[in-house]
Amino acid sequence: MAATPVWSVDPRSGKQREQVAVEATSDEVDEAVRAAHAARGALADRTTRAAFLRAAAELLDEAAAHVIEAADAETALGPGRLTGELARTTGQLRAFADAVDEGSYLDIRIDRADAGAVPPRPELRRYKVPLGVVAVYAASNFPLAFSVPGGDTASALAAGCPVVVKAHPDHPATSELCASLLRRAAVAAGLPAEVVAVVHGFDAGLELIRHPLVSAAGFTGSIRGGRALFDAAAARPVPIPFHGELGSLNPVVVTPAAAAERAEEIAAGLAGSVTLGVGQFCVKPGLVLVPEGADGDRFTGALTKALGETEPGVLLDHRMRENFISGVRERAALPGVTAPVTPGSGGEHTVGAGYLAVPAESLLRGGAYEVLLEECFGPVTVVVRYADQREAGSVLGLLPGNLSATLQLSAAEADGGPGPAGELIAQVTALAGRIVVNGWPTGVAVAPAQHHGGPYPAATSHSTSVGGTAIERWLRPVAYQSVPDALLPEELREANPLGLPRRVTGG
Repeated sequence: MAATPVWSVDPRSGKQREQVAVEATSDEVDEAVRAAHAARGALADRTTRAAFLRAAAELLDEAAAHVIEAADAETALGPGRLTGELARTTGQLRAFADAVDEGSYLDIRIDRADAGAVPPRPELRRYKVPLGVVAVYAASNFPLAFSVPGGDTASALAAGCPVVVKAHPDHPATSELCASLLRRAAVAAGLPAEVVAVVHGFDAGLELIRHPLVSAAGFTGSIRGGRALFDAAAARPVPIPFHGELGSLNPVVVTPAAAAERAEEIAAGLAGSVTLGVGQFCVKPGLVLVPEGADGDRFTGALTKALGETEPGVLLDHRMRENFISGVRERAALPGVTAPVTPGSGGEHTVGAGYLAVPAESLLRGGAYEVLLEECFGPVTVVVRYADQREAGSVLGLLPGNLSATLQLSAAEADGGPGPAGELIAQVTALAGRIVVNGWPTGVAVAPAQHHGGPYPAATSHSTSVGGTAIERWLRPVAYQSVPDALLPEELREANPLGLPRRVTGG
């Protein structure tokens, strides 16, 4: 059977640019995973891992012009956006290098033996060890920060796990370029190049999740694709952790007091958030609860103006463009749904931004209106006009899990004054992994306290894919009971020769 070519495609024209690779066969996936598995021992040294991560960041920075040019040609995201994304990517690599050096991610705990305890307690020493080879499924909308050199790869390597990445078909040339830089960095740090590998093709992705030497997987993408891989991970003879970020509506609630205080300001912020990256952010606000009445009308008037002045943009590929147009058409055809600014086709290769509006009472009927509670990838949001807090709460009660939820409050409400803020905070905390007040969810800071995840279907686990604790996904705890000091891993020995942070209980 002839090999299936992998083409780099220009989303601005839909034309093929170059053949980058061929889709990996079952044997080639097996070879990549086995080579990664064989290289895992080389990642055991923390100093070497940290040096590798920093070398990767340095090489990506040095090749910035080439990387950004390649990514823009395949995604049409633009040099400005991609320059920021590359900085985020290299920043993640350096942050995880710092985490490896510092060592608290190992979560070292020591309980001294206590014969007088009831029951008696033996000597226990616990830390975390890497799982093994990690499969990473790259995202379409972030060709750098959530793809080959992105957060899943960086955190897995930091944990000591080799990585095999299933490249996204929207940016295969960028994937190969970044993989070559990571492999160069590995060799420069004294590691085998095989600690990072890339495979292409839908079937290769299935082979990867089923491979017996793959120990965990990270995914960023659609609910449909992520759920299929999640089910495959669970159906293996030995199931493995699957950390998937799937889909999210990211609801926004504008309180009556906030609308009265700054309707136009909130509308302008919403328009900017919805159209950022042509609406192709996983945390794009997709459902906005706005009060009925004059203040809500001021909000929608300002939103109509702001979105009406937005230039058409190019989506990541033509399949996404077709899905966006058909998705908007389906939603706009529902009785009672209006399109003050009609989103959809902006030209042969572009789409125009807009929004749909619907009364809350219609949405609460369910049935065909449930499609309004599903993510529509692209520059569109749904504005739901509600009569009172009870009705707004009923709409929130329909929502599945989300990555984020945003509250737009008045100054008095934000200061703890009278109003629904406390109840709203409690309600959206049950819905989302990150709560935003008087800001916008687009722009996920890479920081130790960040959480990028949420209840299903936002994510398939309770872990974060962004921030320092993302490393925890690729580790498992091991406890050593009454093991002589000389036989303990170096990290757990009494003298603490590596100077690692540890928590000690007992004398």
